[in-house]
Amino acid sequence: MWVFLDLFFVVFHATLILFVLAGWAWRPLRRLHLLVTASVLISWFGLGVLYGVGYCPSTDWHWRVKQELGQTNLPRSWVKYYLDRTTPWDWDPFAVDLLVVAIGLAAFAAAVWSNRDLRPGRKPPV
Repeated sequence: MWVFLDLFFVVFHATLILFVLAGWAWRPLRRLHLLVTASVLISWFGLGVLYGVGYCPSTDWHWRVKQELGQTNLPRSWVKYYLDRTTPWDWDPFAVDLLVVAIGLAAFAAAVWSNRDLRPGRKPPV
């Protein structure tokens, strides 16, 4: 069961990240993208007040699964973990965090921009 959950979280987290990066581009998913991207930022900075800035419940749950599988010394960031596993480099955690925050904020800006028809008095694009 733990191996299945480990694989599930890899697929789930990678899919979530791809959706945050590109979900704004497909009109039918734009409102969902705005909601998901805002939820990610609320987690990072809202729950981050309680658990540390950048907190991600998915990473927390995934790391619990990995601990059950006997894996230790996991980085704080799932993105760093994934980059370290899929490239030949040991990525700097601070640089990865900066990159993730910059891209996350850019994705949120894209979500707000692509949902500009939600503003009062605006007509939806045709």
